[in-house]
Amino acid sequence: MSGTKDKAKGLANEAIGNVKQGVGKVTGSDKLQAEGKAQEIKGEGQQIKGDIKDAVKKP
Repeated sequence: MSGTKDKAKGLANEAIGNVKQGVGKVTGSDKLQAEGKAQEIKGEGQQIKGDIKDAVKKP
């Protein structure tokens, strides 16, 4: 997978995680808030992975 694809998936996971956290706050669901935070962190990791892949590819 290319760095760009990792970054895109990371952004998507961060966005979905943020939505889950918001819905969890509104509904009072600690579980949903925790799932959202975990997904957000996963997305951040994917973006870092994409950055590393791009940096390694450059001459």
